[in-house]
Amino acid sequence: MIRSRAHRPFFGDLRFLIGVALVLASIAGVWLLVSTSRQTAPVLQATRTVLPGEAISSAELQVVEVGLGTLSGSYLAPQSLQPGAVAVRTLTAGELVPLAAVGDPDALRTTSVVIRSTAVPADVSAGTVVELWHAPPIDDGRAFEEPRILVADAVIARVAEEDGMLAGGRIDVEVVVDRADVADVLAAITGGDAISIVPTGAGS
Repeated sequence: MIRSRAHRPFFGDLRFLIGVALVLASIAGVWLLVSTSRQTAPVLQATRTVLPGEAISSAELQVVEVGLGTLSGSYLAPQSLQPGAVAVRTLTAGELVPLAAVGDPDALRTTSVVIRSTAVPADVSAGTVVELWHAPPIDDGRAFEEPRILVADAVIARVAEEDGMLAGGRIDVEVVVDRADVADVLAAITGGDAISIVPTGAGS
């Protein structure tokens, strides 16, 4: 009697095919990941600290090739830099320029004000984010009220007399503040308030 050949169950063959498909998909995924990581795109990088409100041009930027993958569209490409563009926040030297950090000057919400401070820490320089504290005068200026925050997030633009910072004298400092804070800052200046500068995070 001739015996018929045993047939492999259909579901066993299906599991084998699914396994092969999963292996191939895994290999393709790894290849795609490696291929994407090797791709670079030209983006702009700040060569110096750029303050809010400053114009951004080729003088402050350089082109670098970086592998950002899907994030490359979030950074400023050389061909995307528009004439007259300004920084809307501080860009530190060496930072890749995000698109969100560049804007139109007409929409800028910051401006600079010069204040005279009696307390400027030695490590404060252009680009430092600081708090402005003020103490209104009492008794015809012979004493002052308790200090309180005037501006919570100002940016130092320029310190006029760096050599005098440790001498305890009054120092002119240019700070970048939100336009909504300008009236309060000017009122503190004209009112004779004692204004102090505190780097953000100091003492915390």
